[in-house]
Amino acid sequence: MEPMYWLIAMAVLLIIEIITMGLTTIWFAVGALVAVIAALFHAPIAVQFALFGIVSVILFLFTRPVAEKYLNNSRTKTNINSIIGEEAKVTEEIDNFNQKGAVVVRGLEWTARSADEKEIIPEGSKVRVKEIKGVKLIVEKELW
Repeated sequence: MEPMYWLIAMAVLLIIEIITMGLTTIWFAVGALVAVIAALFHAPIAVQFALFGIVSVILFLFTRPVAEKYLNNSRTKTNINSIIGEEAKVTEEIDNFNQKGAVVVRGLEWTARSADEKEIIPEGSKVRVKEIKGVKLIVEKELW
């Protein structure tokens, strides 16, 4: 009877994965499959649960990042995230201490701050967008 419970758990986990496509429950479904195999060989219930947990966690931790890297590489960044990594031109000197600075990226002007708190980036410099904090771009100076 135990293999049937594990098969039901696996089916539920697979259905959740199909609905969410989050690459989370699939690893636990594989863990349930390993538990089904253990149950078919009449392993004690504690061993079945241990195998389920160990296999699920190992797959989740070690294969999920690799799977996401290859499955998400075709996604196009949209909106604000698409400008991270872009080059920008400084239109107003960037000085974090005096809280001033602006850049132009793709024809749009943004308030900017330097990633290096002590660095002052002169007007006309080329910078790269490192991250976005609120409505400000955090940039670092490009080495020509």
